[in-house]
Amino acid sequence: MLARVVSFDGVTKERMDEMRSEIEGSDPPEGLNPKEMLALHDPDSDKVLVVILFENEDDYRRGDEVLSAMPTDDTPGQRTSVARYDVAIHRTM
Repeated sequence: MLARVVSFDGVTKERMDEMRSEIEGSDPPEGLNPKEMLALHDPDSDKVLVVILFENEDDYRRGDEVLSAMPTDDTPGQRTSVARYDVAIHRTM
């Protein structure tokens, strides 16, 4: 499993609430086949960390292409970093 980890600045609570409604009420964009998604928000600093898990390399590559091509007004705030990680441990409780 692979993770695409993206950080954003300038994300207000109102913008996060708006994004939550948009994401929960719709299907992922075409070509995006995530296994899971987690968004962490620090409302005191207006920062967000988004972790999207992909089952395999092909899904990650396609997902990265789709997400990188998204218009900036579709993102929560100003993207400050994008990183790829191998998922070493994944456990749900």
